[in-house]
Formats: sequence, C-alpha cells, structure tokens
Amino acid sequence: MCIGCNPEFANAIRALSVTSRRQLLAAAAATAAAFVAEAVGPALADGSLDETLASGLAMTPVTIFVARKIVTMERDNPTATAVAVEGDRITAAGSLDEVTAALGGRPYRIDRTFAGKVVLPGLIDQHLHPILGALTLAVEVIAPEDWVLPDRTYKAAMTPADYRARLEAAVDPSKDSTDWFFTWGYHGLWHGPLARADLDTLSTTRPIAVWQRSCHEFYLNDAAIAALGVTEEATRGKGAWSDQVDFANGHFWEGGLNFIIGPMIKALATPDRLSFGLKQMVAYLHANGVTAYNEPGALYTPDMWTLYEQILGAPDTPMYATFLADGRGILDRVGLDKGLQAVEQQIAVAPAAPGKKLMFFPGQIKLFADGAIISQLMQMKDGYLDRHKGEWIIPPDELEKRMRLFWNAGYQIHIHVNGDLGLEALLDIIETLMAETPRADHRTVIVHFANSTEQQVGRIARLGAIVSANPYYPVGFADKYGAVGLGPERADVMVRAASVLKHDIPLSYHSDLPMGPAAPLALASFGVNRLTPAGRVAGPEQRISVDDALRAVTIEAAYSWRQEDRIGSIAPGKIANFTVLEDDPYAVDSTKLADVPVWGTVFEGAVYPVARRQQPPRAP
Repeated sequence: MCIGCNPEFANAIRALSVTSRRQLLAAAAATAAAFVAEAVGPALADGSLDETLASGLAMTPVTIFVARKIVTMERDNPTATAVAVEGDRITAAGSLDEVTAALGGRPYRIDRTFAGKVVLPGLIDQHLHPILGALTLAVEVIAPEDWVLPDRTYKAAMTPADYRARLEAAVDPSKDSTDWFFTWGYHGLWHGPLARADLDTLSTTRPIAVWQRSCHEFYLNDAAIAALGVTEEATRGKGAWSDQVDFANGHFWEGGLNFIIGPMIKALATPDRLSFGLKQMVAYLHANGVTAYNEPGALYTPDMWTLYEQILGAPDTPMYATFLADGRGILDRVGLDKGLQAVEQQIAVAPAAPGKKLMFFPGQIKLFADGAIISQLMQMKDGYLDRHKGEWIIPPDELEKRMRLFWNAGYQIHIHVNGDLGLEALLDIIETLMAETPRADHRTVIVHFANSTEQQVGRIARLGAIVSANPYYPVGFADKYGAVGLGPERADVMVRAASVLKHDIPLSYHSDLPMGPAAPLALASFGVNRLTPAGRVAGPEQRISVDDALRAVTIEAAYSWRQEDRIGSIAPGKIANFTVLEDDPYAVDSTKLADVPVWGTVFEGAVYPVARRQQPPRAP
C-alpha cells in the first residue's frame, strides 16, 4: 500500500489542485516541454541514416534498424539482427536479408545507429506511482539504499550515525530559515529511533518533516507541528486514528496522518516541487530504458490530469503512462451500488485508443487486501516475532463484495497483497468466485506477492491467476526482516519467483516506485541474483534465469495488462518500442546485469538517446 491510495491524501491533493490550480498548471506549462526534451534527448525520426534503397514516391519508406543483436522475446524467433519499422509499427524482424526480402519491393532505409548495440523490446515497469515518485525524489533523499537520479546520486545511509550526519548536513542549522525542510527515506531498522526532540536540536525555527521510507509515516519537530496548526487535543478521541499518533515524539502514522495530511500537502506538494518532480521522474525512467508504466489505483483530479498531460504526455516524453481505476477510493466515495458506474466514468476520462500516450485501461481495476510490507503490516499466518499485528486495508468480507462486483462485470482485477494470510484470504475469494461464475481468462493479478507458501503458489496456478512481484523485497529487506519481524526462514523466501515459474504462472516485475527503484534491469538483476547488502543470497532456490527476468519486464508485463498484442516483444504489427543497450545482458556476468548501460530508447519508431546533462536543474 502507498499513501497515495489513502483517501485523505487524495482529498488533500484534490483540495490543492482546486485552490492553487492556476499556479500549479502555470508552473508545469512554463518548463515542461523544455525540461523533458533536455532530459531524454532529441527524437531522431530516422536515426543516423546511412543508406537509402529501393526509393519510391508512392509508398511510405520503411526504416530498417540493424543491431549487433536484437532480443525479440518471441519464442519462435528469439533473436534477430535487423528490424523494419514503418511509422510507429514493426513490419519485420530477422536477419537483414530476411527483413529486406519480407519488404518485397517497398522502399526502405537502413539505419546503422545500433550496429554495435543490443536492442530489447521497450522495457516496462508494470506498477509505479507518479505522484509519490515525484514528491519523494524531489526532496532530500536519505534512505537505506542508493538512489541514482538524473542530476545526482543519493548514497545509502546504512547506520544511525550515517543518517544523523546526512540529516544535519542537509538541514544546515547554521542557516536561520523558516522554510520547510523535507526528507524521505528514514527507516528505524537501519537508522535507529527518531523523535521530535531529535529534530528540535537541528532547528527550532525551521519546520522539519521526515517522511518514512514506506511513505506511511511522518516525524515532525516543534516548528513543523506549529506550522501545521495541529494540537494534541485535536488528535484525541478519534478512535484508531488517535492510536496512531505519538504527539510527544512528533510521530504520525497510518490513520494518524489524517490529522496533518491536509496542511502538509500544501507545504510538500508545491507547484514548483510537483512539476519538477514529475519532470525528473520522466528523465529517471527514460535513463533506465522504460517505455511504458502503469499506475494502479490512479489518483485522479481534473487539474492533476491536465498536469499529467503537460508533463507525462508532452510531445517529447518517450513512454506510455497508463492507469487503472481505484476500486478502493471510488467505492469508498460512492458505495457498492454506484461503484461500477463511477469506475466506468473514471475510465472514460482517458480511454485507450491508437495514438494515445496517457490512458486508462478499460475493464481493469485495482483493489487491496492487507497492509504494507515496508511497515511490516502485512497479514501473516504465523504472526510476527515481536507479536505486533498486521492490518487489513480492505477486510476479506468487504473485499469479496467488491471483487464479486467487478468479477461479474468481466473486469481484470489487480490486487495488492503482501502477507501469506492476506494471500490465503484472497485465494479463497477467487475460488468462491470461480465456483459461482467460472471465467476462462480472468487473469487476476496477484500484486507485490511478498509472502507466500508453496501450497499457495499451486493454488494460484490452479485458479488461473497471475503474479506481478516486486523483486526488491528479498534484496532490500531480507537481512533486516530475518532479524526483526519475520525471522530468516520466511524473510529469505519472500517473492517465490522460481516457484511461480515452476507452476507455469505468468510472472512480471514492478518497482512500486518509490518502494523500489524504477529500473527494469535492476529489477531483473534482483530476481536473478537475490543478493542482499550483506553480500549473501536470500533464498537461492528462488533465483530465476536472465531470460525469465527480462521477460518479466517486457512481454510478461505487457501480458499482465492485456497489452501483449501491442507491446512487450519485437514482432510484426506491434508498436515499435525498443530499449537500446550498450552490452548484451545475456553475456555479462549476471551480477552486473543492473549495470548494463542504457544508450536510449525507440518510442513509436522515433529514436530517443539518453541525454547527458551538463548543468541539470535542482529540486526547489
């Protein structure tokens, strides 16, 4: 789960977009196109054209890209050295002789820009969150892992001492300022305890807000609490919300965020920061070879969509931004009886159509089962070592009602689930629905798939569901969760990818940005190597092959969206989206897979090299 799915967060964004609409949109419009064009480099409609053959005026010429190797992700034609593109579509793939023969007498041009490079289908991040990615990465990042952004790299802070030193340097107490200071990435398992008094030692005048790594918690100093206008009295008597506030220590989490999120968003999501963050995210994704991504449970307002169109949909943005309607927030707002109609209205805002860069997928919905893994709030069958309790986002009885509504309407359902108890409840619901109303290709997506049992993986296969996993979980968290919360046996086998493939279950990967890095080659590397910061392999039996991992960020990701006929592989008739690499990911040492340089991308037939900036803009 992410804070972006929290109804109060959504309400705060809606209020922001109404009260500051002109300012927000003006900030985006002023620099969006220029920033994006600089970030991704110019589109080269024909690349570097070496040869023109079989010229003719009556027919549109075809560009043939030749490469050292082309990985198609097509089982019957796995590799090629040439691919023909007409407009935004692939015409043929194979050897140069095979491709020219397939064209017959049609005019074509040969582009040798990629002659020494390796071409993959355009890489896909199956699931990320643009607003959270924009806001978290536009503030000071001090996290347990490196974050490599277009203009700088934020190195990991692995110990309490590292974190404190970085925080002090970033706040710079020598400067007398009343401007807000935001930082994201703090996690107590790495950085030690944190309290209001600690932040007060950094500044008594500057509001300081520490956004926890999961995005579900804030720590505030006195100045921040005063600036937000929140009092201890106001946080009392509100049931579970009040139980999730430690006012004395300036700690607000989960439901307790409802006391601060409205005024907090006004300070955090300023027009300049939000605009900068979205532009930076585009550059970051492009630098990592992403040509398509999806936000499930989209945070929608008319003004926010206009901002998306200006930045994510800018003419020089070389990727698809796709969205799923939110089956939690919409139904919470309108109720079960009106839910389907409201979802259809949401999808109709931006229906999928040829030539569209921003779109809602029709007939697909996002729902939630249990709590977040990074906060250790997933529902576990055997509980936690310290006996704390997990949480339900949508309790199983309510989840069954919502799933039945969309199941019977023929929707594909994507469901966030992290704990093995959460997965058990979800599989029980799918089994009930299959008995009531059998569906041959429901393609229900098990999203995140952090904790499971072997028996549950078998049930997923029998029930016809598929998996989109976050492979960062065992890499980023197994070391700590083996000691705290789960214990080593359960922590090491998080994300049972090899078991999924053994049962012939389609497997895709996603980042859930900012929960993990939106770098598909890194995601693939996590699945192949499962190397933790301690230098050990977490669950070696769950490692998968390079080919399976690359399929998880190409054709299998497309399959999870029902887009496998359009994107995800290099085959005639598909969209000409490619990711161009300097090295062969199949030939390098598997531990170096994440380090293979991305030269650029091809999006809808146009070439977009990754720009190398000299003087990048800085976050506001």
